[in-house]
Formats: sequence, structure tokens, C-alpha cells
Amino acid sequence: MSGPLNGLRVVEMAGIGPAPLAGQFLADLGAEVILITRKSGAADPTQINDRGKKSAALNLKTPEGIQAAFALIEKADVLIEGFRPGVMERMGLGPAEVHARAPGVVYGRMTGWGQTGPMAQMAGHDLNYLGLTGFVNAIGKANDVPTPPLNIGADYAGGTMFLLFGIFAALWERQTSGKGQVVDAAMVDGASALMALIHSMIAQGHWTEQRESNWLDGGAPYYRTYECADGKFISVGPLEPQFFAVLVEKAGLPAEHRADQNDTATWAPRREEYAAVFKTKTRDEWAAIFDGTDGCVAPVLTWSEAATHPHMAARGIFTKIGDVMQAAPAPRFDRTPATMPEPPHAPGSDTEEVLRAAGCDDDTIARFRAAGALT
Repeated sequence: MSGPLNGLRVVEMAGIGPAPLAGQFLADLGAEVILITRKSGAADPTQINDRGKKSAALNLKTPEGIQAAFALIEKADVLIEGFRPGVMERMGLGPAEVHARAPGVVYGRMTGWGQTGPMAQMAGHDLNYLGLTGFVNAIGKANDVPTPPLNIGADYAGGTMFLLFGIFAALWERQTSGKGQVVDAAMVDGASALMALIHSMIAQGHWTEQRESNWLDGGAPYYRTYECADGKFISVGPLEPQFFAVLVEKAGLPAEHRADQNDTATWAPRREEYAAVFKTKTRDEWAAIFDGTDGCVAPVLTWSEAATHPHMAARGIFTKIGDVMQAAPAPRFDRTPATMPEPPHAPGSDTEEVLRAAGCDDDTIARFRAAGALT
């Protein structure tokens, strides 16, 4: 592996959601990530979150399995887990036990509700976590139900990215103290923090709680998507007046609209007016008209179209690994670029290798296997 994180050692407890994506991003940039999974199995190239990781299959219900896990954790810089609060403690792998044996480990904990609070032990998913933050209520049509915004806002933006942010902050602090610490990354925390701009606009009286009536929620006729003549869609977003002027010119909209762009009283009729204009040409015709301009207009692509768009293709944003189309590592570095990741390893295929690298000899590994700790 190469990349700016070469030399960073990470142990990740297998799970779902934002923790596996955090491990993937670390592996993408050169970290050695060892995934502790429950049992061995066949390689699955479609498990993109597992690319570039090594895999150890351990039975953590046995004392020997816990010993094997500690052998890996004690050599690591970072431990990542995404279980409900208390699960790691019940296994004997909680922060107190880990830091007693490996005081320098940064212990990254990823949950939806957080490690504390009255809802900490409840099940939930991205939509539920976002629902608690105010985020979901702001998404969708004015007179319809709120729209689920996929699982990006809480799982990945509020979860994965804040977990990584916390891990690197703790690693930075460790340079001074020499000690690891627990990172309590909660999706409700992270998603709420991401909405600083919205909270600013609320405080300034520039945002209402009515869907589709604000600057960025589709209320503004110049910040929304429109259907085109071919049934496909175009995204329109020139917020600044100089960019809005380009939209007005290129789309043939009335020039006087430039004078009262932000008069909310005009927004509802203009949404209908603009919709009729964009219905007169196909999506790709509009994209061609605005290509190379500052009109802030771009086509709305499907998943299958995204990889072949000229800009996306020129940057190599998507690539095939093991014949599976997926995003290439990001961001990019000029001196320590990341290489293309390996396809996901078969679960458990690296168990003996990583245990030996952690200092376990053949007799110890044989004892673990005889006890049913290696699955």
C-alpha cells in the first residue's frame, strides 16, 4: 500500500453503515486496516467498503478469540467499532480493557444516537437520526411528506466523516500526551453540526420551517431541478446575481427577473414559468447550452451515466476494481498519491498472517485454532 496514511495501523470490527466506510477511506489512503469478522467465507468483489483491507475471522465468544483480538489491537493505532453502546464492554473489549493493555490506541466508537442519552440503546437508521435533527423536515415538496434523503446525511456525512475527524484529532493530540482516547461519534451530533449555515439563516430570520419556501430547499426558482423535454432533468443553481444573469440570458428568461431575484413573493409563479421553459429542450441540449458558462446549470445523471460523463471520466472519478464499478480513492495528494485499492479479501483469508505480524507464534495460533477461536 502507498498513500499519506502508510504506516497507520487500524483494527475494524465488522459491521454495517458508517464504520466500514471509515475503514475503507483509511485503507484507500494507505493505512493497514485489519477487519475482524465473525467467520471465513468467499471473497465478494461487490463489498466495496472492504476493499484494501485484510481480514481476520475470530470467534469473539471464546476467551482465545478475545486474546487473538487483543494481539491485533495492541499493535494498532486505531480501533473502530460501530455496535450499540455496551456491546464491546460485554465482550471484554471495551475502552477500559483496551487502554489497560494498549494506552495509545484511539478508540473510535460510531453510533446513531451516541454513547449516552435516553435513546442510546434504541435501534435506528439514517432517516431516524436525521429526523431528530430537523434535517428531514426540510426536505421535500411543500404540500407532501418529507423525502428520505438516501443515507448520506447521517450515516456518511454526519457519521463516517465525523468519526474520521475525531480519530485524526485524537491522533494529533496523542503526539503531545502519548495517550489514546475514546472518540464518541454520533450521527445525531455530526448531522446537526453540518447544518451550521442553516442555523445561521434561521437566527437571521432568513429560513422558515415550511418546506420548499427557502433559498436551498427548492423554494427559489433558480435553485431546483426541472424536467426537460425528454423526461430527464437539469439542475439549476445560480445563487449569486452574476451567475443568475447568465441563467437569464442563456435560458431566455425575462431580463427584469434579475432585479428581484430574491423577492420570495415572485418565487411560486416563476417556478412554473421556469418549468415551462426547461420543458422546451432536452436535458443534453440544455447541458450543451450552459457548457463552459457560469450559469450553474448541469445535467442530473443516473448512476450508470455518471461514470462516462466527460468531466467525471477526465478526472477518473470512477474506476473498476475486480470488474465492479466504484469511486476511486479521494481526496488526491501530489506527493503521496494513493494507489488503486485491492479487491475485498475473502473473509478470514488473512487471519494467520496478521496474527503472526502481531507477534503470535505457531504454537499460539495452533492453540487458538484448537479452541475454536479462528473461524
